[in-house]
Amino acid sequence: MASGAAVLESDHLISRLDRWLLKLEQVLALLSGIAVFSLMVLAVVSVGGRNAFNAPLPGYVDWIEQAMPLIAFMGIAYVQRDGTHIRMDIVISRLKGRALWLFELISVLLILILMMALVYGSWSHFLRSFDFAAPLWSRDSSIDIGLPIWPAKLLAPVAFGVLCLRLMVQAWGYGRAFVLGLDAPVAVPMIQSAAAQAAAEAEQLADPKAEQE
Repeated sequence: MASGAAVLESDHLISRLDRWLLKLEQVLALLSGIAVFSLMVLAVVSVGGRNAFNAPLPGYVDWIEQAMPLIAFMGIAYVQRDGTHIRMDIVISRLKGRALWLFELISVLLILILMMALVYGSWSHFLRSFDFAAPLWSRDSSIDIGLPIWPAKLLAPVAFGVLCLRLMVQAWGYGRAFVLGLDAPVAVPMIQSAAAQAAAEAEQLADPKAEQE
């Protein structure tokens, strides 16, 4: 698994694009977190209603199905940006310089090809569910309370599309680092050692008042 990573910034165009895209990724990650919290609230309401009034929340499973894409997909571009997604570092941790950037570039391009295929497939899946002429614009619905399925299906190509943008930025960053032979490129995750990661976490947890004194 990947260790902690840091993303360097500068005034270069690629870094400005990285920061702009980060704002969008943070919004999507926030929505994912809100979805997790909402499911917790729904679980409390459903279990409480079942135990207290013998009346669980109607459509509880349907709402879970609607929230699953939010939880599963909306934060993947954010963790890709920071390099905190699950990955194997056994080989690349031993590489340096252009060899490292070339390996990372090839990896990102392969992921990008896969994600573009998934965008196409998930968008086609959404189109099969969406219909302006149908009630609630949906050709299919959930089993219990009849929620339209197309909003949940739309979230997959949206999240995958944002991830494709992130991968394009990273491919540019790794390619630039490879061509120019950079030691510390911007807009790509710089994998930190365990000691550096611990120091960064300690700095974040430090008391702001103590630092000012």
